[in-house]
Amino acid sequence: MSDSQTLKNTKELRAKTMSGFLALALASAAAAFGVYQTVLLGSGAAASEGYAVASIVIASIAATLLLSGLYTLQPNEGAAILLFGAYKGTDRVNGLRWVWPWYQRKKVSLRVRNETSQTLKVNDRGGNPIEIAAVVVWRVVDTGQALFDVDAYQSFVTIQIETALREIASHFAYDHAQEHEPTLRADGDKVADLLREKLQERVTVAGVVVDEAKLSHLAYAPEIASAMLRRQQAEAILAARQKIVHGAVSMVEDALNDLAARNVVSLDDERRAAMVSNLLVVLCGDREATPVINTGTLYG
Repeated sequence: MSDSQTLKNTKELRAKTMSGFLALALASAAAAFGVYQTVLLGSGAAASEGYAVASIVIASIAATLLLSGLYTLQPNEGAAILLFGAYKGTDRVNGLRWVWPWYQRKKVSLRVRNETSQTLKVNDRGGNPIEIAAVVVWRVVDTGQALFDVDAYQSFVTIQIETALREIASHFAYDHAQEHEPTLRADGDKVADLLREKLQERVTVAGVVVDEAKLSHLAYAPEIASAMLRRQQAEAILAARQKIVHGAVSMVEDALNDLAARNVVSLDDERRAAMVSNLLVVLCGDREATPVINTGTLYG
């Protein structure tokens, strides 16, 4: 890219302004002097009529110029000072301030802002359509860049939030990933850190710093939500069954060992297998077992 096409970054400078209370005092003094000369001129007590008229005109102009240059700044607010389109610096001093009236003043809020993005419909890493939204905490730190390096920095940040969200969603699966891979649902902190990092890279040109970025909404798109719910239910049932079977096997093993250790009953392999089968049916079944009294033998 040639030098003529390269964006010229604007850095914030300190503006040369003064206290507005001093300017207000000078304006009051000029106005009082003008009134005094007017009274003298009207009463005929003026030493020189020409001097009195000139004094009144000069005092009026001075008071007008001093009053026109007054402006106020609230806490966490700045004012960019421009002279015929040229940036001269930013005033961040709170209270009543003054600058020459031919300097243009553009106020910029430096306060922390919360912005919630629109709910976007995007595809995760596995291609599944999902709905995602984020809340971002950001603030302006360089008024020069915010005002002069981008057009409408607030809209710029809003668009970049949506762009960063789409990029992040494509890096993660919703909740089913390969082993040890983070997901959008299970690794919210990691996703939030990456979102803040990607967003900061995009908005640095606007003199903005991102303090925090978190996902505020995450769900499957409506067209696949019911199918994914059934999948989650099936996985939950399978996991529960695996735990039940594992526990049942341990309980059967303990029961057989106790029977053998206490010499309660002597079991051959066939009876042992039958007992294991019956115990597993009782322990793993999802219904209450119905006991059957066997008065015969296994060998008929």
